[in-house]
Amino acid sequence: MKKFVLRLALLFASCLALAMAPVPAGAAPAFKVLAFYNGTYDAAHISFVREANQWFPKTAAEHNFGYTATNDWNRLNSLQPSQYQVVVFLDDLPQTSAQRAGFERYLRAGGAFFGFHVAAFTTAPSTWDWYHNRFLGTGAFKSNTWGPTTSTLRVENRSHPSTTRLPATFTSSVSEWYSWSSDLRKNPDIRILASVDPVSFPLGTDPNQSWYSGYYPILWTNDKYKMLYANFGHNKMNYETNQPLSSTFASEVQNRFVIDGLLWLGGAKTA
Repeated sequence: MKKFVLRLALLFASCLALAMAPVPAGAAPAFKVLAFYNGTYDAAHISFVREANQWFPKTAAEHNFGYTATNDWNRLNSLQPSQYQVVVFLDDLPQTSAQRAGFERYLRAGGAFFGFHVAAFTTAPSTWDWYHNRFLGTGAFKSNTWGPTTSTLRVENRSHPSTTRLPATFTSSVSEWYSWSSDLRKNPDIRILASVDPVSFPLGTDPNQSWYSGYYPILWTNDKYKMLYANFGHNKMNYETNQPLSSTFASEVQNRFVIDGLLWLGGAKTA
């Protein structure tokens, strides 16, 4: 009996060691991410892109997924989910009809999407109705806060794979925040994951560009697709010296959403 117990203990220890072992350097990634960026306008957005393209490769190595960044948006034209399982828009969105049609085909074929901040910006949503009005559900850009600040976010759905490790409320990293012409609460396909907690008001440092009340979704998904959108992605900047004064990835709690969200989108087990 003692020998059996000893063998069982050794077997358990062996299995535990294997489970905790780091991913081998040459291991094939569980899924691949293709991140698109523009990187040519607004120093705050450029700062975010540079930071993201440093943070994501390190995170990918830790969680066994591949990460490739490109500013060639034409790669969307014929992109297939078998090539890259997740597409990320860091600071822009497709501009040509071929890019837009390719992205929509990719999503309908089972590809996944994670968009940040500017990925939803438009003042003319009818120019790409499917994306702005149905996929993201936002309609047109309505207003923004200024200057960039943190916000207390209230998690509205803690059962989604991207939010299971989030507390009921948490402090975001610094960002400029957008509001939209469409009320996402009235869209049956949209599931809001987190919104601005009223304790954040007034939100902003410029009295003429601050929010004093209202409802503002920050994180959400569209149940018809495998997608996530996050309103953050704008670093605080000293525009005179072009120096960043904040980091989008400074909030460890917020980072849990990004990591677990990507793992869910890629079909991997969340942390």
